[in-house]
Amino acid sequence: MSVEDERDPLTGHQTTGHNWNGIKELNTRVPRAVWWAIGITHVWALIMWILLPTWPLVTTYTKGLLGVNQRELVQGELAAGERYREHWEAHMSVATLDEIRSEQALMDVVTASAPTLWGDNCAACHGLEGIGGPGFPSLIDDAWLWGGSDEAVLESIRVGINTAHPETRISEMLAFGEMGILSRDQIRAVAAYVRSLSGLGEPEPAVLEEGATIFAENCTSCHGEDATGLNEIGAPNLTDAFWIYGGDPQSVFRSIHDGRRGWMPAWEGRLSEAQSKILAIYLLDYLPEAE
Repeated sequence: MSVEDERDPLTGHQTTGHNWNGIKELNTRVPRAVWWAIGITHVWALIMWILLPTWPLVTTYTKGLLGVNQRELVQGELAAGERYREHWEAHMSVATLDEIRSEQALMDVVTASAPTLWGDNCAACHGLEGIGGPGFPSLIDDAWLWGGSDEAVLESIRVGINTAHPETRISEMLAFGEMGILSRDQIRAVAAYVRSLSGLGEPEPAVLEEGATIFAENCTSCHGEDATGLNEIGAPNLTDAFWIYGGDPQSVFRSIHDGRRGWMPAWEGRLSEAQSKILAIYLLDYLPEAE
């Protein structure tokens, strides 16, 4: 019996004559379902060649009996999307944030577009989750330099901080050391006092008393007598646990000695009124919950 005539004793199928470590390959037929699938796909392809744009020619292509034009379909969808965008932007531009929050269709737009707007414009400084970093404030806590109301947040987005915008918010921490207002020892004393206001460190009574006196004479005009800050001028609260530049002794010393002058872009003219409101709602309502 030749190899071609050899059959598997268990199944009765003829073998191919191939042998891999004692395992012989059976010469079985292709399942009928596979032939049906191949036939159906070829017939379907032929039908599509006739109905739809298919074959490239020298300067054009076969259009198909259905006359489908994907370019026109895409352009129509883009035009419809643009009309929808113009509709909700016009509505949002005149609505208050509370009015936007109360209308589900507008909130659907906020939910869909806010993360992209945030990632493209704000995340570089404040992070994707709004937690900030050294020199960039966290936006998911309750510490607001200029206030956390709807109006205050929108205004900060619009005019920025220390920018060229004619209505920009202006805020600056004096360089008490570089300007010769306080000595290094005085800065150490007031730094220890400031840190103690938020429960950091336990300075000696004499240092605490000296720091309190220096603070009263030099710092209360901006940070207030109780050191809780003034939103009107962007002076931070020094009694909480939130620090933009760090609350360790070295960072606090440097802030007092060298001064600080933060900066935030003015987004008016770069973002539309509707986009600013989307970001404000995302910042106020979504980021704190994501934390």
